Amino acid sequence: MTRPGRHFLQIPGPTNVPDRVLRAMDLPTIDHRGPDFARLTLDILEALRPVFQTRGPVVIFPSSGTGACEAALMNTLSPGDRILIMETGWFSHIAWRHQAEKIGLQVDYAPGTWRRGASPEEVEERLRADQAHAIKAVVVVHNETSTGVTSRIGDVRRAMNSARHPALLIVDTISSLASIDYRHDEWEVDVTVAGSQKGLMLPPGLGFNAMSEKARAAGKKATMPRSYWDWEAILKNNAAGFYPYTPATNLLYGLREALAMLQEEGLANVFRRHQRHAEAARAAVRAWGLEIVCEDPREYSGSLTAIFTPEGHDADRLRGIILEKFDMSLGTGLGKLAGKAFRIGHLGSFNDLMLAGTLAGVEMGLRLAGVPHRSGGVVAALDVLSAPVAEPVMS
Repeated sequence: MTRPGRHFLQIPGPTNVPDRVLRAMDLPTIDHRGPDFARLTLDILEALRPVFQTRGPVVIFPSSGTGACEAALMNTLSPGDRILIMETGWFSHIAWRHQAEKIGLQVDYAPGTWRRGASPEEVEERLRADQAHAIKAVVVVHNETSTGVTSRIGDVRRAMNSARHPALLIVDTISSLASIDYRHDEWEVDVTVAGSQKGLMLPPGLGFNAMSEKARAAGKKATMPRSYWDWEAILKNNAAGFYPYTPATNLLYGLREALAMLQEEGLANVFRRHQRHAEAARAAVRAWGLEIVCEDPREYSGSLTAIFTPEGHDADRLRGIILEKFDMSLGTGLGKLAGKAFRIGHLGSFNDLMLAGTLAGVEMGLRLAGVPHRSGGVVAALDVLSAPVAEPVMS
């Protein structure tokens, strides 16, 4: 059936692709061994570094974010190496633990509640106990897309330094990069993993690794077999603006435009916008009398809000009603949260009226689904959105 208006895609990624990025991608494919492509690559690599807040190299893979996760492990570790993964939700399990074990790594999986981020105190305790320095890397998901919980990476790094442990710090920023403040260099992250389909406002298809000198040095000793994922082969070709294999040319056109949009708005303003929308979404949830999955206000996500439905009410049924009646997609509950929670994505190319419309759809859906709640969530969000906004930070 033809539906009037535009579909509301309010999952936490893939996000809405701006028209400006779509138009940039709608160009003829060029020779990926020619001078125009070399200029495109070099421009993009220079513009990417400020987004990661790093002066070091960033590599781009034609891959999903999961591929970039595997690349981080393959380039820094050897078969049988022991790593510590902090359980924060579905993606710490499926994108990291499951993948690490399949490629032959030993995983210490520090259990979590899915309602809190990685505990810096537990990281320090486990590393202090590892007197033999058998743990070669600590893996943390910065923003757990399944729960709406953001781990405090700066505190995790301080805990590692306090323990005087040489393990690498590998951080997944797939749903936080270009949405939530993230500082690769300042927080001494060794490998940052990202994907194109969330804060970078692109379709899926590009994976990213930013790496420290320590990570590259570890790579020289690592014995994981790698070819497609090999950083050094990519960096060698990137120096002249090329790749060791066929790149995703038209996605790179889109990436150049998305990076220009982020630069024009200013990253500080991008972060403030996301934080403001998250505050408005949480105000709506509280007004409805529903429960936010994230327990610690210090760890609230700027990218998405995950919400429990009351016991006895299926979150997926609510999502289905909202999709059918209002043509709006919300994020499903994953793993332990399946049927118990739904997720509102508010990241990427997103503004006040889009959020107001999203929350209106949720409130109407709650009513139609018979989910116990109080009215007034949209009004509570509008109070946040209509409050005076600080002047933009000039870049």
